[in-house]
Amino acid sequence: MVRVAVAVTLLPVMFVQQSLAWGAEGHKMINRLAGAALPADVPEFLRSPQAVDALEYYGPEPDRWKSTGEPELNVAQSPEHFIDLEYADLVGELPRRRYDFVRALAFAQKAHPDLPLSPEKVGLQPYEATEVWERLKSAMRDYRALKADHSDTKPVEAEIVFLAGWLGHYVADGSQPLHTTIQYNGWTGPNPNGYTTEHKIHALFESTYVAANVKVADVAPLIPAKPVVLGDIFTDYMAYLRHTSSLVEKTYQLEKAGAFAGAGTAEGKAFADERLAAGATELRDMIYTAWVKSAEPVPPYRGQPN
Repeated sequence: MVRVAVAVTLLPVMFVQQSLAWGAEGHKMINRLAGAALPADVPEFLRSPQAVDALEYYGPEPDRWKSTGEPELNVAQSPEHFIDLEYADLVGELPRRRYDFVRALAFAQKAHPDLPLSPEKVGLQPYEATEVWERLKSAMRDYRALKADHSDTKPVEAEIVFLAGWLGHYVADGSQPLHTTIQYNGWTGPNPNGYTTEHKIHALFESTYVAANVKVADVAPLIPAKPVVLGDIFTDYMAYLRHTSSLVEKTYQLEKAGAFAGAGTAEGKAFADERLAAGATELRDMIYTAWVKSAEPVPPYRGQPN
C-alpha cells in the first residue's frame, strides 16, 4: 500500500517537471534584456525603466500559475510551456491553429496507439506563443488608434507591457532545448552514448547553473543591436523551436562532461549564455514585429475562420 501511495504522489511532480523552463532568474533576464534592446521607434512607454522592470517581473508569471491552489489553471496551461517535437511531427506538417493540431494528434494516435499523443502530453508551446503575440499586436493597434484620437492610452499601455512580458515566458521556454523534446529530463530509450537518465538535468541546467553562474552583463553583448522585422510569425517561431531542438543532444553531452556542475566549464557557460541571448533576441524581435505590423490595416471581415 505504501508503495502505491508513493507512486501516485510522484505523478503530479513528474508532469509539472515537464513544464518547467529556465528558473526565475533566466526568465527575468530574458525579458529584461529584450525590453532593454527595443529600438527607439517603439513607443517610449514600452522602453521606459518602469516598463523594463515590469517586463522582468512578468517573465516568470506563467510559472506562478503552477499551483495546487488553482488546480484547473495549473493543468490547463502546463502544456503551453513545451512541445515534444518527436511526437508532434507524427502529424506531418504542423497545422497553424491550435485546434487543428489537437485534431491531428487524435488522428495520429490511431496509428500509434502505444504513444502518448494527447495535447497535454505532446505540448502546445508554439500555439500559445503565437496567440499571445497576436494579442500583443492587437493591443498595439488599439494604442495607435487611441493615440491618433488623442484619447487616454494609459490602460492599453499597461496591457501591452503585460502581454509583452507574458509572451516573453513562452519565448524563453522555446530557447531551452529540453523544452522541445521527449528527452526533457533524463534520456529515455536507446542510450548508446550513456547520457544521464536521472531526472536532474533539466533543473540543473536551467535553474541551478544559470542562477549561480550567468549574469545579465554576460548575455547582453550577444544580442544583435539591430532588431529584425519577422515574416510569418508561426513559420518563424517554428524555425526558432527547431533550431533549439537541434541542441538537445549537445545539452546532454555538456552535462555528461560536467559543464553544468558547480562553476561548470567554459563551454557550458558559453552555451547557457547563447541560449539566453537567443531567447532575448527572439522576444525583442517579436515585440518589435508586433509594433511594426500593428500599423497594417486589418483585413476585411469574411466570417469566422474554419
